[in-house]
Amino acid sequence: MGDKDDFQARLLDELYDGVYAMDRRRRITYWNRGAQRMTGFSPAQVVGRRCADRVLCHTDAEGQLLCAKSRCPAVRAMRFDEAQETEIYFRHADGHRVPIKTRVQPLHDDEGNVVGAVEIFSDISDSVAQRALIEQLEARSLLDELTGLGNRRQADRAVADRLGELDRYGWPFGLLFIDIDRFKSLNDTYGHAVGDEALVLVARTLRNAVRGFDTVARWGGEEIVIVLTNVTAEQLRAKAETLRALVAQSALTHDGHEISVTVSLGATMARRGERAEQLVERADALMYQSKQGGRNRVSCD
Repeated sequence: MGDKDDFQARLLDELYDGVYAMDRRRRITYWNRGAQRMTGFSPAQVVGRRCADRVLCHTDAEGQLLCAKSRCPAVRAMRFDEAQETEIYFRHADGHRVPIKTRVQPLHDDEGNVVGAVEIFSDISDSVAQRALIEQLEARSLLDELTGLGNRRQADRAVADRLGELDRYGWPFGLLFIDIDRFKSLNDTYGHAVGDEALVLVARTLRNAVRGFDTVARWGGEEIVIVLTNVTAEQLRAKAETLRALVAQSALTHDGHEISVTVSLGATMARRGERAEQLVERADALMYQSKQGGRNRVSCD
C-alpha cells in the first residue's frame, strides 16, 4: 500500500460514520474505525468475509433479511451501477438490532467497470434523545438498571396518562405485552448471566425499533410492555409483527455458539372508560395465546 493509500485509509478512519468496501463477490475488503465503533466488529472479524455470511445480517423494517441477491442494496448498486440509499437494521456484535441510514456507491476500475461497492452508514437511533430520557428516568426512579428501559412504575404511569388522554380527547393508543420465549430454559441451560444478556438484547432491539415518544418498559422478569400512541388497530398489529421479526433475527453469541431469542406478543387497543388493570390483563391474556399457539407470534383481539 502506497503513501496515498495510507493517507486515504487514515482519513476514512477519522470519519464518525461507518465505512466499508467490498468486491464483486461481496467479500469485505476494508472496514473503518467508525464501522467498528457502531457495530462492535473489528476489522479482523470481518475483512475477508462476505456480507452474506451472517456478519451484520441486514434486515428491512419488517425484519426480512436482505442478503438475498435481489434485496441486497450492495448487489443492486453493483448490478445497476447506481447508488442505493435506504434505512435498514444491522445486528450488533452484542446481538441487538440497530437502525441505520446507509448509502451504497458502486466502485469502478480505470476502465469504468464495476469492481465492488462502498457502503457508508450512520446510526439513526437518536442516541442523544435516549440518553436524555434515561437521565430523566434515573432522576425519577423510573429506570430499570439492567435493561436501561423504564421500570414497571414508569409503565403504570404511561398507561394511566394515555388512558386519561383517551377519555378526555379520544387520542387512541395500543399496548403490547411481550414475553421472552423459553427464558427459564435459557437460564437453566446457560446460566443467569446469559439470561440477562438475552433480556438486554431484546430490550435494545425493541427500544431501537419504536418512536422516541413511545414507552418501552420492563414489566417484571422477562416481560416488557410497550405503549404505542396515536396508532390504529391495524398499525398496532403491523408494528407488533415487525418487533417480533426483528427480535427473531437477533442472536446472542456464547462460547462460539449462536443462541436465538424469540418473543411472544399480545397486542390490544385501549378502550374508553376502562381501567389500567383491564387493559394490561387483556394484553397479558393475548400474549399467553401466542405462547399456547407455538411462541414467536403475535395475538391481537
